[in-house]
Amino acid sequence: MTDKGQAGSGRKRTVGRPRRIEAQQIVDVARRIIREEGVEAVSMRRVAKEVGATPMALYHHVRDKDELLLLTLQGMAATFPRPALPADPRDRLLTTAVHMHTILSEVPWVLDVLSLGDLTDKEALWMPEEIIGSAIACGLTPTQALHAYRTIWYVVYGALVFQRADARRAADPERRPFFPTFLTEEDAVALPRMTEMAANWQESKGRYDIAEQLEAVVDGLLRKGRRHASQSPNS
Repeated sequence: MTDKGQAGSGRKRTVGRPRRIEAQQIVDVARRIIREEGVEAVSMRRVAKEVGATPMALYHHVRDKDELLLLTLQGMAATFPRPALPADPRDRLLTTAVHMHTILSEVPWVLDVLSLGDLTDKEALWMPEEIIGSAIACGLTPTQALHAYRTIWYVVYGALVFQRADARRAADPERRPFFPTFLTEEDAVALPRMTEMAANWQESKGRYDIAEQLEAVVDGLLRKGRRHASQSPNS
């Protein structure tokens, strides 16, 4: 082999174009990280590494982490068909609230993004629109209807958070439960009801019907709103 050949063989290979990445690939990776590790684990650097690109390359598709999280929500609500909504506004409100709980129970990772407070899927906004509009049709003022929606959302969100916690505990057979097993007969004086129900606490969870409880919440909110309206000096 000639010296020229040896020199040629030692040349560095020409660096090609950076690997092209698609916006949907970025979103899919971010969704997987949230689903497996939580929203705190998402970062531009982490996502870039997993798609085989530089963080700078990601900025051609998304402005920052908040926009990336917003993109993870887009289109999720549309994957679930809207239920047939009754004409009666009270029933319409309740049906929408139950549907909201149902779809979020199917994609619980979405709760992590929604918990940030100001990120949502625009295609999911038909649900608060229906709930607020139906509450107004039932006689609530716009402010009361907005408060009613928030109360319903808190119930739905809280139920799903504890549902996820129950699933995590059930997946860890080595974990030793504390409540309610740490209650003893000595606690019956100060905590008679809790002590009495301790033995059936877990069993009662299986009989908990979120639709039934949402119905009670909705009826209470509507009844309270109508009562306040009737007591108003302008009514």
